[in-house]
Amino acid sequence: MCGIVGYLGNRDAVPVLMDGLNHLEYRGYDSAGISVVNGRSLYSVKKVGKVQFLIDASKHLVNQSTTGIAHTRWATHGEPSVHNAHPHLDCTECISVVHNGIIENYAALRKKLEPEYLKTEGTFGAAVMRCLRELEGTYGLAILFAYEPRQIIAARKGSPLVIGIGDEEYFLSSDAGAFRKYTDRALYLSDGEVAIISDQGVSVKDLQNVPIKREPDLLDTEEEELGKAGFRHFMEKEIFEQPDSLYNAFRGRLNDLEGTAIFGGIREYLPVLRDARRFILVGCGTSWHAALAGEYMMEQYTQTPVEVEYASEFRYRDPIVTSEDVVIVISQSGETADTLAAAREAKRKGAVVLGICNVVGSTIARECDGGIYMHAGTEIGVASTKAYTSQLMVLTLLTLAIAREKRLLCKEGEMIVREIKELPRKIERILSLNEEIQMIALKYCDCGNFLYLGRGYNFPNALEGALKLKEISYIHAEGYPAAEMKHGPIALIDNNMPVVFIAPQDQTYEKIVSNIQEVKARKGKIIAIADEGDERIKTMCDDVIHIPKTMDLLSPILTAIPLQLLAYHIAVLRGCNVDQPRNLAKSVTVE
Repeated sequence: MCGIVGYLGNRDAVPVLMDGLNHLEYRGYDSAGISVVNGRSLYSVKKVGKVQFLIDASKHLVNQSTTGIAHTRWATHGEPSVHNAHPHLDCTECISVVHNGIIENYAALRKKLEPEYLKTEGTFGAAVMRCLRELEGTYGLAILFAYEPRQIIAARKGSPLVIGIGDEEYFLSSDAGAFRKYTDRALYLSDGEVAIISDQGVSVKDLQNVPIKREPDLLDTEEEELGKAGFRHFMEKEIFEQPDSLYNAFRGRLNDLEGTAIFGGIREYLPVLRDARRFILVGCGTSWHAALAGEYMMEQYTQTPVEVEYASEFRYRDPIVTSEDVVIVISQSGETADTLAAAREAKRKGAVVLGICNVVGSTIARECDGGIYMHAGTEIGVASTKAYTSQLMVLTLLTLAIAREKRLLCKEGEMIVREIKELPRKIERILSLNEEIQMIALKYCDCGNFLYLGRGYNFPNALEGALKLKEISYIHAEGYPAAEMKHGPIALIDNNMPVVFIAPQDQTYEKIVSNIQEVKARKGKIIAIADEGDERIKTMCDDVIHIPKTMDLLSPILTAIPLQLLAYHIAVLRGCNVDQPRNLAKSVTVE
């Protein structure tokens, strides 16, 4: 995933473009570049590394132009270098292009087009349109042409682009947050659409040159969400926002009297959900872990079979999907390429497809039959935190709604509703342990390997806890069902191996205690996440993080938070860039 930003208006383009790149740096930070038009000439600067390097190198372009495009790159093909950085220019330096995605037939096109360079009839826009019809793969494109200096051409297929509509000025970006401080009106491009941005406004067409009428949407993201609000890192801020983000996930969706959950976006699909033969939950990375937790809760409470699929594998193995199935795709960004492709494949096979995502107006939100927004707020940190617990919350609410339609008694539903409402307060109590968790991190930050173990509802959190540590601290970590330790991983345990047990006092507690004893006998270092008041476990472990008790169904929401804090503090102590971990991007919008 990379970041695109563009501007056409009356302001100095360079500060606007740089401001946008700063907001988009979470999308790519291998290299960055800018092109602006002055007269009938293009001026471009590209630098390897952080956006700040580009800002320092582009000061001579300030006050030179009111039209430009810029890019911050996360490398998929070709190492980070000035040569590979965007924008790319043609040999005459009159065309500048920034591109997100992968053009799969580039070699064939290059061979065909090199002898015919710029031998075309009509306008530059028409030439671009003809070119787009031949592209195979995915793209988000912004194009400048020196001889039409008051024009930006944007095109989208599989990679998000949104146009901000201001007062006689226009903004372009892969994320509306990049221009939120300037305007709250946004026009989202769909796949196969081309926008020509000029002083006359925004003209949107399909690839056959047919005009498309569309009204801008109103953005609801507050600008202050995009800052760190006094925290050291976005990840830290987003961990501490979870009492609010979780509340926002269930706010207005709980019916106390009926003991159920209500969703406007899927109300018409409740009979389909009630009668579904099977649920298929699809996601990538952290969203896949949320789906796995969703499998546990949905099967227990709805008694309907549930399968969990990696989105990246789903479409390529010709999955058996019928009109009796409901496919639920989960994505924070709503733009994850594999998840979007899985949704399209499921729809093609006749299933009802529902989406769970965070970004209003995202492709998944628009293309699914129905869906549920998480309302977690903007998440900038690459390693997902508040979006994960919001995904768990939405899956819990969905489970509750379906179960009440099928078999769950009102009294049981009322109890779940009461417990859900207590979660924000309990999360605040966990966050008050921040300094205690930081001291535990100090003891283990130099270790080279970690093992995370959990059972039942908390096995997915063992996977998620290990992923968080790997993502931001670069420590090798693995998550397993606790009972599987004896089937291989126990060979790794010695006095240098920290083992993190997720050990609430649920129906698997005694089994977890036995697993702890097995690690203790082999001199492993034991860190436990346990319920408040559990003094027994303290006698067996090197360190214990006590958290408030809740019902089994909701336990993963609480146990996730100390795992996030532990990973965060270990990464900070190791000097890692927790918001922008190496080789990672916030959303993978290419396969």
